[in-house]
Amino acid sequence: MTPPERRTRGRTSRSRLRALDAYLSQCERPLLERQDAAWREAAFLDVGFGEHPWTTLESAALFRELNPALPVIGVEADAGRAAAAARHDEPLTRFVHGGFDWASTAGQPARLVRAMNILRQYRLEDVEAAHAELGRALLPGGLVVEGSTDVQGGITVAHLLRRTTEGLVREALLFHTDFHQGFAPLLFRDWLPRDLRRRVQPEEPIHAFFAAWTEAWQKARELGAWEPRSALRESALQLAASSVSVSTDAWLLERGYLRWQPPGGVPRPL
Repeated sequence: MTPPERRTRGRTSRSRLRALDAYLSQCERPLLERQDAAWREAAFLDVGFGEHPWTTLESAALFRELNPALPVIGVEADAGRAAAAARHDEPLTRFVHGGFDWASTAGQPARLVRAMNILRQYRLEDVEAAHAELGRALLPGGLVVEGSTDVQGGITVAHLLRRTTEGLVREALLFHTDFHQGFAPLLFRDWLPRDLRRRVQPEEPIHAFFAAWTEAWQKARELGAWEPRSALRESALQLAASSVSVSTDAWLLERGYLRWQPPGGVPRPL
């Protein structure tokens, strides 16, 4: 069942999702570039773009450096916002009125679906149905990105949900900071996706992850990694050395990203 659409505040500012754009351009380049068969028509969908379509347009400009023919569709549940954004329509970019299920009901194949700062205002029990609807139109290998950022976009946490032959899987959890607040793992706690927010408590898998990350961060500082960027990098290396499944890719760590990709996917809350 599709969860009921809720009107969000919609106060997305320019550049708020720049860190996600950079990550996707670097780490999902084949997904963005692919043009064979059905992929030629497969769109990037920005669901819930808000009062103004700035982030959709910014993403379109960056992603089209990789794929000039990429269709981009902004989807917004508020009809007035969708109508106002439509003045930015052009042959490869359009803005439409709709909800989580717009792409599947419209028959629009998708390669990438982004829904940021939307589900924070939903009930916990609605999250899984929302994820399913967001991913329904994805081609195999396609990706849903769903999560939260702070107002400036300096702190981001997002689910990476991949369409596979087994369905939509919780592939990874992506963290990013621009270090404007320094760095400590618990800075991310209030910006977790809706189903994990307020679940950082004993017995929960996300609590165990944060406990391990905090211990790794403290050890990194003991070893002299006091500067925020080096503390994040060294804490990730400590986690990997202790068999916690995080990426140690240098591009990610130098730019303030940490990707947690446990075997079997990111655990659901208990």
